[in-house]
Amino acid sequence: MGNEKIVKIDVRVIPLSERHPRKIFDIWDGLNAGETLQIINDHDPKPLYYQFEIDYKGCYKWEYIAQGPKDWVINITKTRAK
Repeated sequence: MGNEKIVKIDVRVIPLSERHPRKIFDIWDGLNAGETLQIINDHDPKPLYYQFEIDYKGCYKWEYIAQGPKDWVINITKTRAK
């Protein structure tokens, strides 16, 4: 592994209504190609995956690092700018 930038966000401490629009997508939009957003959650964030499929199809790689039961950790790497 090289010097890839990974921005970590623990969404378990963010109110649900603020997670996607203000936190996750604002951070995502600030990343460059090759950089990664790592999300830590208390459940499988499938709705977020579906949102990425709609808004960023072909621009990201979704990788589960941990799949519960307590913590879910997902790396979302920007493969190219939208």
